Amino acid sequence: MPPSFSDMFELHVQEAFADDPGPEAPAATRERLKGLFAPGSARRMTTLGMLVGGALARMEPGAGDSLVYASGYAESRALEDLIDSFPAASPTLFQTSIQPSAVQQFMIGRQIPVGEFLPLSGSDLLGFQALRAAALSPAPRVIVCGGEERGTWLLEHGLASERTYAFALALSAARPRRPLGLVRLAPGGGDGGLGLPGLFDVVRDRRPLDCQAAPGWRLQIEWH
Repeated sequence: MPPSFSDMFELHVQEAFADDPGPEAPAATRERLKGLFAPGSARRMTTLGMLVGGALARMEPGAGDSLVYASGYAESRALEDLIDSFPAASPTLFQTSIQPSAVQQFMIGRQIPVGEFLPLSGSDLLGFQALRAAALSPAPRVIVCGGEERGTWLLEHGLASERTYAFALALSAARPRRPLGLVRLAPGGGDGGLGLPGLFDVVRDRRPLDCQAAPGWRLQIEWH
């Protein structure tokens, strides 16, 4: 039996942005994005930090927002680069490898306060979990962002992402004047799951989605 609308969470999409570098080399990605950040900040940021920060900059987060950040592997590429520099470990790569999360690199660099910060990681259902966290937040606006950086030798061990990407969604329970879309989450259905790459693809392509997002949860995304 389909769930009733009273059981559903509905969120309106205010803004959406996706960055898909494809086969672009990390150095080229950094060169493309460096103009979005202060020179001193850009040098210290990881490539993932610049990608996620670039997506967040377009959302203009503020003190009243809730911010949900999802990444399965986070700064694993920066750790690879540090280990590759041994035995003469690079001080610069060491500093990069111990940076805080991609979101914090951006927010601290611009000294932007935020009402709530919810980092999520380590699950094949990250796409669903990020949207569910947004639906449960009491904030008037929730920014859902996420991203990964393509790994190298850690890929052989299943400890890095196969793709580089970043995205951000600004969501609200109240309907904005010109909504970009609508997200519905409702209990019901069987097995299935929406990972972070799947959610990124939906945001990048602005394609409608009706799927089993997690065991017992159905997700619908419409674009206007």
